[in-house]
Formats: sequence, C-alpha cells, structure tokens
Amino acid sequence: MKKLSVVLAFFICMHFTAFSQYSVSGKVTDLNGNVLTGANVIITNISNNYGVNTDVSGNYSIKFPKNGTYILKVSFLGFEDFRDTLKIKADQTLDIKLKQGEILADEVVISAIKAKGNMPVTHTEISKEKLREQNMGQDLPYLMALTPSLVTTSDAGGGVGYTNFRIRGTDMNRINITINGIPLNDAESHCVYWVDLPDIASSVENLQIQRGVGTSTQGGGAFGATINLQTLSLNKNPYAEISSTTGSFNTFKNSVSFGTGLLNNHFSVDGRLSKISSDGFIDRASSNLKSFYLSGAYYNVNTLLKFIVSSGFEETYQAWQGVPKAKLKNDKEGMLNYLAVQTSWNEIDGGKADSLNLFNSNARTYNMYTYKNQVDHYNQDHYQLLFSHSFSKTLNFNLALHLTRGKGYYEEYKPRQGFEDYGLENVVIENDTITETNLIRRKWLDNYFYGTTGSLQYSGKNLEIILGGGWNKYDGDHYGRIIWAQYMTTAAMDYQYYFNNGKKTDFNSFLKINYRINNKLSLFGDAQIRKISQTINGLDDDYRDITQSHNFTFFNPKGGFNYAISDKQSFYGYAGIAHREPNRDNFVDADPSKPVPVPERLLDYELGYSYKSVGSQFGVNFYYMDYDNQLVLTGMINDVGNAIMTNVKSSYRTGVELTAAIQFTDFLGWNINATYSQNRINNFTEYIDNYDTWIQDEVFHKTTKLAFSPEIVLGSSFDLNIKKVNIILNSKYVGEQFIDNTSNNDRKLDAYLVNDLKFIRSFKLKSYCSIDLMVNINNILNEEYETNAWVYQYNEGGVNKAIDGYFPQAGRNYQAGLILRF
Repeated sequence: MKKLSVVLAFFICMHFTAFSQYSVSGKVTDLNGNVLTGANVIITNISNNYGVNTDVSGNYSIKFPKNGTYILKVSFLGFEDFRDTLKIKADQTLDIKLKQGEILADEVVISAIKAKGNMPVTHTEISKEKLREQNMGQDLPYLMALTPSLVTTSDAGGGVGYTNFRIRGTDMNRINITINGIPLNDAESHCVYWVDLPDIASSVENLQIQRGVGTSTQGGGAFGATINLQTLSLNKNPYAEISSTTGSFNTFKNSVSFGTGLLNNHFSVDGRLSKISSDGFIDRASSNLKSFYLSGAYYNVNTLLKFIVSSGFEETYQAWQGVPKAKLKNDKEGMLNYLAVQTSWNEIDGGKADSLNLFNSNARTYNMYTYKNQVDHYNQDHYQLLFSHSFSKTLNFNLALHLTRGKGYYEEYKPRQGFEDYGLENVVIENDTITETNLIRRKWLDNYFYGTTGSLQYSGKNLEIILGGGWNKYDGDHYGRIIWAQYMTTAAMDYQYYFNNGKKTDFNSFLKINYRINNKLSLFGDAQIRKISQTINGLDDDYRDITQSHNFTFFNPKGGFNYAISDKQSFYGYAGIAHREPNRDNFVDADPSKPVPVPERLLDYELGYSYKSVGSQFGVNFYYMDYDNQLVLTGMINDVGNAIMTNVKSSYRTGVELTAAIQFTDFLGWNINATYSQNRINNFTEYIDNYDTWIQDEVFHKTTKLAFSPEIVLGSSFDLNIKKVNIILNSKYVGEQFIDNTSNNDRKLDAYLVNDLKFIRSFKLKSYCSIDLMVNINNILNEEYETNAWVYQYNEGGVNKAIDGYFPQAGRNYQAGLILRF
C-alpha cells in the first residue's frame, strides 16, 4: 500500500507542473447556426493532442501553453473537419461554422458500440499513427502493450506467431473483440487468434479498448474488456505505401498498400498485401504468415456502402509446451523426471534424440518438439458488407452482413499409439500381434461463421438513443485423420478416426441512452438481452460421445453518470452486469458424473476522475469486479483424467488505474500508466492427483490469489524529438504472478521490467514522397523473464511433484524498417 500511495501522490502532483497562458474561445455551429454539442476541438501539433468538447450551447474554450503558432482542428461526425493555423499572442475569440460533409464518414460504422464523448466508460484510444509507429511485424497485442492493465505473452518469444494478452488479469476468451462492429471472437473457444490475422494493424484506422464490462456490443460477453477495431476509412487522395522491416531471429515483414482516393466523388478502393516470417526466439518456433486486405466503397452525402474482403494464412511451428523449470534452473534430476513423464504421456519417444535435445539445447530456447512438420496450418477469410444511411442530421442507420470461413489443422507426431485408441484393429505380422504404432495425425477444424448486425441511432442536442442488435450463426466440424503410421492396418491411409460438429446461434439486442442534462451532468443507460443456443454432436478424439445442447438467456444492464467539475476536471461513476456462457472445452471436458458448468456473472463498478490541460493530463479509475460462478482451474479432473475448469462461487478483482501525460517542453513528453490490484478467490478447494492412492487429494484455501493476475503493472513512454529524430523509450513493468490458483511461491512468474528503445527519422524526398526510417532495440537491458506458464502437480511417494512449462521471452534483439509513402 505504501508503494501505491507514493505512485498516486506522484500522479496527482503531475498536472501542476504545466500552466497555460492564453485561451481561444467561441462557439461551434453548422452553416445554419445550429449549435453542435460535443464537437471535438483539439490542438494537433503538440504531442498529447490536447482537446476539449463543446458544451450543450456549442461553446468551447481551449488554452495554449505559451506564445507560438498552433494548428487547431475541429471535428464533428457528419461534418467536414475545420483546421486553422493560429498565432497565439493573447486571448482570442473564434466562432467556427462546420460544413456538412459531402459524403457519409466511415466512423458511423462502429459509432453504436464505441464509448465516446461523455460516456462514463473507462477506455483508451490508439490511433492509426500510433499503431504505425509500433508496427514492425509483431502481432497486435504487442502494439497495445503500453495501455493500462495489459500484459502480453508470446509462445515463440518474439511477438510473432501465437501471441496472447490479459487485461486486469482477464484472459482473452473473456475479452469481447469486434472489427467494424462484427464479432471476431471464435464462437466455440471465445478466443481471437491474432496469428490468423497477420499484419491486421496495417489496415486499422483506430482501436478502442474499454476496460471492465463497458458498453453493449456484438458477440460474447465482455468479462474484462472490450476491443473495437475499425478498418481503414476514406483517404480522399490517392496513395501508395511500401513497408519493409527486418530483425533478429530472421524476422522479415514486407507489405504493400494502396488507395485510389475518392473517384468521381463517390468511389474508393483500398488494398494491402503482407508477408511476415520469423524463426522465433524459441528453437524451431518459426512463423510463415501471409495476408491481404481489399475494400471497395461507395459514398454520397447520406449513404455509405462498403465491401471488405481480407484473408490470413499462418503456418507456425508448435511451441506450446514451453520450457520446464528444471531446464531453466539446470536441475538435471528434474529434467530426467520431465523426460520420463513426457515419454509416459506419449508426447515424445524419450530416446537418445529427445535426451540430447533436452540436455544440449539452450536453457531459454528449448522446444520439446523435433518432428520437422509439427505445425499449425490455418487459413481464415473474412467477408463484410457494410451499409450506413443518414435519414437526417439526427437519425442514422447501420447494417452489416458478414461471413468468416476458416479451415486448417495442426499436425503432430505421436509415438506408441494403441490401435484401439483410434478404432483400428491390431496388426498381425506372421505370429506377432502389434498393438501400437508411431503415427502422424492431423486434427482439423473446418468452420463457417456468418450473420448480421445493425443499429438505429438518434443524436439530438442533449439526447442520444441507440437501438442495436445482431444475429450470428456458427457451424464447425472437428475431425482427426492419420496421415502416416509405422505399422499399417486394413484401414486406408488418411483414415478419419473421430468427427464431431458444433453449432451455435447467438442473438442480441441492446438499447443505449445518453442524456446530457446540462453542461455539467450527463446520464448513461444501457440494457442488452442476449440469447444463445448451442449444440455439439458426435465423438471426441478419445471416443467419448459428447453430444449435448445448451440454451441461455442473459440480461445485461449498465448505467452511469459523468459530471464536469470544470472545463478541466470531471469524474464519472459506472455499474454494469455481464454474463458469459461456458466455452466448448468447458462443456466437452466436463465430468458427466458432476454438475454441468454454469454461466459466469460479473458485476462491475467503476469510479473515475480526469484532469486535462494543454500541458498535462491525469486520470484515476477505481474498479471492483465481483464474479459469481467464475470458471477456473482447480486441479479437478474428469472421468478420463483430463483437467477441467470448475465454477467457483465467489471471486473478485479490485484495483486502481492511473494514467498521466505531461509535456515538459516542445520536444519532450511523457506518458505513464500504473495499475495496482488485488485479485482473489474465496473458499477455494484445490485438487491434486495422488499416484499412491489413485484418488485426488483436497486442499482448502480460505482466500487465494487468482492466477496470472499481477498486482502491479506499469507502462511508460518517453518521447524526445531532436532535429527531426524521434527517440522513444518504452518501459513495461509487470509484478509477480502465480501460474495456478494456489498462491504457491514454487509456481509463479517473477516480476520483470523490460525497456525498448525506438528511433524514428521522417523526411520528404520530394513533395510527393516521404520516408520513415525506424530502428528498434528491444529489451535493451537483456532482461531474462517469462510471461506465461502451465503446471500439472501430483503427489507420489508422499512427495508433491510438478511437470510444467514456462515461456521465456527474447533477450536483447533488434529491428529496422523503412516505410516509403507516395
């Protein structure tokens, strides 16, 4: 608590370090004199883009740090932006009239689900420019890494390939993610696999992260956060861009982008083609990623029609097992035990080659798999048809149709597999009966996800009402095939040994009301009804019949207020409820002799304060997330010995998030955020396999810490601009975190601090061409750290033992890139 007090006092004091001299005030209206409430007024040529919103009378007042020349930008949805260069020497009055846009803006596509204006929702925005500044080939989670309460991890150790993140300790299958308002989470696992969307950041216009329950959106329940992505909006001028980067671990990213600009005042086409490859920091953890994005749009003053097709292909070598702690600690006895257990589990042969791989490989880059084609191979195509129509200045309609098509497999070598486990007969050679064989199998996923989303939005002077909803359908086949076996049976090669199908229908509707009572107080209300129908039919890979069906109806109300203390200060309060149904694995792996997993419920409370001035910004947000029936790993197993997730009645996350930005001088700025939290389960029972008694031992914990929930997370970015060279120092500190729910110090990830240094030089060759040169030195202090892990513990011979896997991240590494724009 002492640490928190020091950090909090520092943040509170920061906004007193800058002061303003002069202000510009006025009124923003349309050409007919109608006031525009909530218009954005910002100064664009200072690092923190300081700005204000107009009040209910259309008035604004914005302060400037000192004498000088500034660019003022005023924007309002549906109107053309206003820009003016101002020479500030004294207070000024400037009334601004905005002209209605000649075409409907792309932003209307996701306006129904974004938090905006004075909504009392804790959120962070990342612009296209900021994403571009960070985009050197790593997956999107790494481009969001410095946002509050977010922790990233990479299987391959370098941010390319399989990556993941948590927000407030909440994993990705509880985070709602949309792209252009269309659900992106997999309907069965609830996850988003960023490896299926290579270089998606190059096609993103803006990104918003809402922490907590947030506002109602499409798709699954938001149990820790919501992320809204909007793809590229209209660039009225034609452009072309070539981007190329290279880096450590033979990492390469090359992409080509283009846009036609606005043709005949109505049409535009934008496209991108990307290829990313990397050997990975971990041995053999290679990635081969390809993607494209293509959109065609029609615009007029009242209507927008856009068709988008994008595709991603990935082939990544599996690095899913991690590095055993015994290997990291050079514990030879522990490594021998690890080798024996993995051999008994039939993950590896356990012979000389596996022994040499374990004992001779680098302690931080060891990969258990050595089969040359131990890969994940998947292709995913996205089709979106977006339609928006403005009936009047106050009434807008959005409709989207979408289809996602995915198909692929992961291939693996499996030693000593019993024929009966695959529904095959034993092989008889002369007088010998062979009951098992080494084989190579592929597990396939072949799925379709399609549906429609829509909204009707009324935006008056003081009142905004949004009625929205969606209907989405998932249909996915799961099956496995043997493509090679050491001993052949009567079954033909490419034998299909299991098959099951999953179907899921998800319907939701929501109503949002944002009412501005006066210049100081606004109220927000939001209610959503969500209905889910899910069926699973067929046999799983262990020949269990997993046929089942489930139906759920959820009601998710939310509400809050925002109060403006002054033109610089405001505070807000929020409360919201979210529900989340168990995912496919929760149902499939459940023990049939025990209760079926039930939905989780979250009651989220948020209370925040913000201060904004031209030289500094500060925010503090307190949250309490109260869970009912949260699904967690307890060590409990099902009837065939597989780990299952179990509902725990009472658990919570509570904390404080601090954000600040300060402009020390014209060339030096600092952005920083900090989260201090407590994350607990009450009355938790831990289950441990006992190999001596062949039953599970039980250990009761009155209160224990939730896994993967560090109590302290800090992010910092210093931005120094000297003679057109931008130097950025990014730092991330993540406190210690436990890898299971037992608070056992033998099973935790140590705290780490990672610093990255970035250099950017931008210049123009000619009036029609610009170049950005970028160099990154990542992990400049060569920190050795791990960001993720798994553990299986058991009792044997009266001793508690564990098999585990930790995921080390790359030490000091380098990237260099060039972006050429026309």
